[in-house]
Amino acid sequence: MEVNKERVEEILEQYDFRQDALVPILMDTQNLCDDHYVEEETQRYIARRLNLTYVDIYEVSSFFSAINKAPKGKYHIQLCDSSVCRINKKDIIEEYLEDVLGIRVGETTADKMFTLEHTPCFGACDISPAIRINKKVYGHLTIQKVKQLLAELRGAKDE
Repeated sequence: MEVNKERVEEILEQYDFRQDALVPILMDTQNLCDDHYVEEETQRYIARRLNLTYVDIYEVSSFFSAINKAPKGKYHIQLCDSSVCRINKKDIIEEYLEDVLGIRVGETTADKMFTLEHTPCFGACDISPAIRINKKVYGHLTIQKVKQLLAELRGAKDE
């Protein structure tokens, strides 16, 4: 889905077209898109407006895990894959999510509602196992907590 260039211009202006603001520019731009990523044409547009090459943009977007490289679901579920979460049985949570969502890690549901991915530690070791959904962290997870969370995200009272 192509992002409105006028909205991208507003973001660029907000950061005074500064090249050193590339990461927040890309993050703000991906928030404009229903698919939660910055597609190639928009990356090329940003590169031109900042007097950078597309390769410069690609390198930055490839390095930072917060900048999505492909379309994501409405709810981007990032399952911490750190040693601490593994020790605290994150595999049980992962298996449940895969079963109930009908997808594997790295996939998006057919209705584009959920994307499930592994992510490196995001600093929630004290509440592991943990997931991050659209930048909000949930911890001390159990199957029941995840079931309730998914029901809330789907807008249902019970699941």
